[in-house]
Amino acid sequence: MKDISILIADDEEEIADLIAFHLEKEGYRIMKVSNGQEAVRVVENQVFDLLILDIMMPKMDGYEVTHRIREQHNMPIIFLSAKTSDFDKVQGLVIGADDYMTKPFTPIELVARVNAQLRRFTTLNQAKTENKSNLEFGGLVISPDQHAVTLYGEYIELTPKEFDILYLLASHPKKVYSVENIFQQVWGEAYFESGNTVMVHIRTLRKKLKEDKQKNKLIKTVWGVGYTFNG
Repeated sequence: MKDISILIADDEEEIADLIAFHLEKEGYRIMKVSNGQEAVRVVENQVFDLLILDIMMPKMDGYEVTHRIREQHNMPIIFLSAKTSDFDKVQGLVIGADDYMTKPFTPIELVARVNAQLRRFTTLNQAKTENKSNLEFGGLVISPDQHAVTLYGEYIELTPKEFDILYLLASHPKKVYSVENIFQQVWGEAYFESGNTVMVHIRTLRKKLKEDKQKNKLIKTVWGVGYTFNG
């Protein structure tokens, strides 16, 4: 039995049971809840390595659950949803999900995505964090140990992906990263026409850093190439 716990939050009992069956065959410990409020409650009292959240749940939807959880926790979150538009997918990723699967789905693909997220989180991300140091640029301080960013002493709340993009760019000032390269390094997956996802994250990141009010932007667009950190 793997010492890995996964929470499944879905009000459709048959889907939750199907997911649990296939993940338990992989050796994962599974807990199931049927609404958003219960998901938040159990995460506050137990340790989970990954969450699988349905978006449309009673009492509290998956978006709000993710917002609450991201205030304290950094484990991978995979959204499940019947919503298939690119807008819904991008919205889910911007809010803080690490992956987004549409219903209906094949269990073998979900298991593969769960394995990929856990592998990346437990090995690559943790190993990289051990070697990271704080970065400071004027009033901007980026702390990987706390996964925190402050701007002139003010805490800036970022999603895990926004933080990873910022740290990637700030770690190599003046280096230009293509959209494809950012996606591959931050998401750890092959690029598959996900440029819009990266651009939405960059736009939200700039807004949180109050870049829209600054002439000399920290995150600079190099037209036709990508993005660079102008620190």
